[in-house]
Amino acid sequence: RFAIREGGRTVAAGVVAKVIE
Repeated sequence: RFAIREGGRTVAAGVVAKVIE
């Protein structure tokens, strides 16, 4: 789960944006 903080941040941002929409 630490790797998510390194590069998963961009992917998470995209997923969150879709949920917000």
